[in-house]
Parts: sequence; C-alpha cells; structure tokens
Amino acid sequence: MSTTATVSRGSHAGRIWVIARHAFTQLVRMKVFYFLAVFAVIAIGSNFFELPQHEGVESAGVNVLRSIKSWSLGTMTLFSVVLSIVATALLLPKDVEDRTLYTILAKPVPRIDYLAGKLLGVLMLVLVSLALMDVLMTAVLHIRTGIVIEQQVAFARMQEWPQATIDSMRLEIAAQGATWSLQGAVWAVFLRASIIASLALLISTFSTSTLFTTIISFLLYFIGHFQADARNVYLQAGEAGQGMFARIASLVISLVLPDFQNFNIIDDVIQGQTIPLLILGKLTLVGLYYAVFFTIASWFIFAEKEF
Repeated sequence: MSTTATVSRGSHAGRIWVIARHAFTQLVRMKVFYFLAVFAVIAIGSNFFELPQHEGVESAGVNVLRSIKSWSLGTMTLFSVVLSIVATALLLPKDVEDRTLYTILAKPVPRIDYLAGKLLGVLMLVLVSLALMDVLMTAVLHIRTGIVIEQQVAFARMQEWPQATIDSMRLEIAAQGATWSLQGAVWAVFLRASIIASLALLISTFSTSTLFTTIISFLLYFIGHFQADARNVYLQAGEAGQGMFARIASLVISLVLPDFQNFNIIDDVIQGQTIPLLILGKLTLVGLYYAVFFTIASWFIFAEKEF
C-alpha cells in the first residue's frame, strides 16, 4: 500500500504521522547519519585536549571533563542547526522533483497536515541524532569522571588532606560529570533546532531554491542571537526608543523573531551549574510557541500556492 494512498485516509494526527514517517525515512536514506562518526571522533578525541591551566594540579582532571562537555555540546549545536536547516530546505524541492507532492495534494489531504508531517519528520531525525550523540557523550564522560575521581583522591591522600576535604572534592568532580543538567542542555539544543527547522519550513514555502532557503535560514539564525541586544540598545537610545511606537515595534519583533540567546544555558552546564526545571519548562514553552507560530504562518502561504 503506497504512502500517498495511506495519507488520504484517517484523522489529522494519523495523516501527519504517516507523512512524518515518510519524511524521516526519506532523510535517513540520504545517509545523514554519517556525521555521527565525526561526532564519535570529536567526543573521544576531546579526552586528550589540554586547556590552559591556571589553577593547581588538583583541577587538571576537572578541566578535562569541562573540555569533553564543551566540545560535545558545541558539536551537537552545530550539527543540529545545520541538519535542521538543510534537511528542511531539501524536503519540498525533493517532493516536487519526485512528483510526490502533486500526488498527495491531489488527494483530500489538508496542506497543514502535509507541512506539519514534514516538520515532524525533520524533528524526529534531529531528536534521534541528538539522542545517539548524547548516549556517546554520557558514556565517555561517565568513564572519564570515574578515572578523574580515582586519580584526584589518590593525589589528595598522598598530600594527607582531611577526609572531609576529599569527600567535598569528590562531589565537586562528580558535578562536572554526566548530570541531569547536562541532559537539560541537550534538550535546549533540540528546542533551538526545532525553532530553526520551523523557520526554514516557512522560508521554503515561498523560496525559489534550496540554496536561498538555506542562506536566509542561517542569516536569521545569526540575527536571532543579536536581536535582543540590538533591541535593548535601541530602546535605551534616548527619545527614539521611549515612544509607544518603538515599544510596540520591539514587542512585535520579539514575538516574530526568536531570541536564541535564551537557549545559551550550555556555558552554565559546562561550569557544573545546575539548571532549574523551571528554566527548562519556560524554554520548552518558548520553543513550542515559535514552532507552532512558524508552522501556521507556513500554512497561510502554502495554502495559496499553485503547483
């Protein structure tokens, strides 16, 4: 039974799920998982990176753990953003080229179901990729944390440190290992990738080429990192930023263009800080808002488009 015959029946959720599975399979066949081999090399190789040492020898092991987290989370962010933008930019042109789009739209399939299914397929791919990278990072970090604790405890006993100090040091090193806050940072990486994927979906509905969608999506991603700073500077720039119009314009910009700096909790996690669940809950709501907002905006444009 073909996919196009299946999506024409059932509820909205059923159609979206069928299209999402087809998009996920379509992307997997493009062999995008090859980049996981690159991540494995980076995660394992980060064990041997030496950061500048400005503290005593007792902090050398902690710096190695921070190096593993820094390289792994940085690589996850880079891969998730690139994957979200490129995979989304390829979907609509690929369906047009294969004429799958014409077959689906010829059937009683609402266009919002088609767009939501395509976006869900990309998000499934990003989530599976991040989960695999997270498992590898956590395994490497867990093993290295055990080694560091063993080495540092042996060093402390040679120096005849008090047992209370050794126990405190053990807890401090464990806080740099695989914690729930580290999983929260990976979730924040996924939320940011979800927003940029939905934004790329919106651009692809009126774009004329995959290259245009990719370039504009990357451009908006970088603008999103600086829009909050630019908005604050404008609002504090004398009388120009004090008027009602300026404040309304600032509010509209913040509602339309996401502030990606809100998702920069990675630096705190690398330093071993605990991320409150309330912060993760707020980030989840923000990510959900922009994903729904951009998907509905895509629908308004895609619904009027002639094929």
